[in-house]
Amino acid sequence: MCGRFVVTESTEELIELFDIDHAAAELPGPSYNVRPTEQIPIILDSVKTGPVVRRLESARWSLVPSFATELKSQYPTFNARAEEVTTKPTFAPSVKQKRALVPAAGYYEWHTEGATKTPYYVQTAGGEPIVFAALYSWWRDRSLPDDDPRRWVLSATILTRPAVGPLQELHPRTPVTLPPECWDAWLDPHHEADQDEVDEMVSAATDVAEQLVFHRVAPLQGDGPELILPVQE
Repeated sequence: MCGRFVVTESTEELIELFDIDHAAAELPGPSYNVRPTEQIPIILDSVKTGPVVRRLESARWSLVPSFATELKSQYPTFNARAEEVTTKPTFAPSVKQKRALVPAAGYYEWHTEGATKTPYYVQTAGGEPIVFAALYSWWRDRSLPDDDPRRWVLSATILTRPAVGPLQELHPRTPVTLPPECWDAWLDPHHEADQDEVDEMVSAATDVAEQLVFHRVAPLQGDGPELILPVQE
C-alpha cells in the first residue's frame, strides 16, 4: 500500500518532466511527509474540443466519488486495489476516463513483525522520480453556492498491487509504478479503460517495482529531508 510519500520536484521540474500544457495557479510544494487527505500534484489529460490538454493540478489525496454526500468517507480511499478497481462503485467510474499520474521521489512503508511496525523509505536505485498510476474524480459540494470556487473538489487515489521482488520482504502490497512508455496510454481521455487495461499496466509496472530499493528510517515526525535518511539497522 502507500500511506505516506515524498514529493521533492518543484512545479517547474514537473512541468518539464511531464510536458505540461497547463499548470494550476495553486499547487502544493515539495513535502517529505505527504499524508492522506492533503493536497498532492497530479497529472491528467483533458479534452473538451480540440486537442488534448495535459494538466498539472492539485488534488485531495483520498478519492471522493461524485455520488458521495459528504467529503469525508467512512473507509480509506487514498489507495485502490488494482485487481478489483473496476468492481468497486467508488473507483469504477474513474477507471474509464479519469486516470491520472502522481509523481513522487519515493514512498514510506511499514514492515510489521508482531506488534512492531518499522518504517522504511522506498525509492529508485538512482534517485529518479517514481510515477504512480492513479484515478481522479470531481465532487460537487452542494452546501456551497454556485459562485463559490470551492464548490468543486478534485480528488485522487493511488493504485496498488501485490508486491514483487525485494519489496515482498517489506509489505504484501506496493503502488503501481508506471514506466514512462505507459504514461500516455494511461492518461488517454479518448479511451475507455477496463480491467484488462488496468491489468496490462500492472504487468508493465512490474519491472520498475522489482528494481526499487529501500532502507530503514526513523519514525515519521514533522516534514523535512531528514525523514528519508537511513538509520542503523
